[in-house]
Amino acid sequence: MTNDDPDATTDVTAAAAPPAAQKSTLRTWAPLIVIVAIMALVFAMGWHKYLTLEQLGRNYATLNTFIADHLLLSILAYAALYIAVVALSLPGALALTLSGGLLFGWQIGGPVTVIAATIGATVIFLVAKTSLGETLAAKAGPAVNKLRKGFQENALSYLLFLRLVPAFPFFVVNLAPALLGVPLRTYVIGTAIGIIPGTMAFSFAASQLGTVIEKTNAEHAACVAEKGEAACPYVIDAGTLVSKEIILAFAAIGVVALIPVIVKKWSNRHAAA
Repeated sequence: MTNDDPDATTDVTAAAAPPAAQKSTLRTWAPLIVIVAIMALVFAMGWHKYLTLEQLGRNYATLNTFIADHLLLSILAYAALYIAVVALSLPGALALTLSGGLLFGWQIGGPVTVIAATIGATVIFLVAKTSLGETLAAKAGPAVNKLRKGFQENALSYLLFLRLVPAFPFFVVNLAPALLGVPLRTYVIGTAIGIIPGTMAFSFAASQLGTVIEKTNAEHAACVAEKGEAACPYVIDAGTLVSKEIILAFAAIGVVALIPVIVKKWSNRHAAA
């Protein structure tokens, strides 16, 4: 006697699916699911709103006192927070970079930020590469495969360019190499080297932010005493720390990073001709 019910056949096939394959699929997508779930929780609770210069200014004196009493603990907490912010692709990385330079000085804040940002970027890179990169590689068409191949051949130069030029959002540069098949070692080296100029520049510039915050706090306190909290918005103007000259300098360094790619392509064309 035969069973002609297609649904029954489907159920038997699903039941017969190898447990190893199911575990492999779960292992592949679980890290991405966890990252997305934590991101959703952070935004739902509004915790990302604390990653601003306003919060830094309002708690400036308290933070300075805590750091003076617990320097090592403060550095570790700052690094852990920075890693989490980058790994979760949350807004506020620039505010944190300025905070590190201001609170710890550029000599400590800059290097700690570079290390923490590299670790956080590597975490999201590995998650994206495992979950999305392999899927894209399996389903990619000729055009995408050609793009992946071209990027991989000059991965370090392209990655340095993307890191150095501030026109590209940090989280995008964290994810794109994972989808384009960049090796882990190349990604880590390119990220660490590429973010050093910008990180150190902003950390050094943040030394001027202390005066801005103290002035803002004094003016805000005087305004509140006279008019009340509702009539006195708290705003820190950090626009002077990011000048046009700094952006152009980063862009120029980024172009220099592409010189090896340009020379290689010119040499290949010249040899073919």
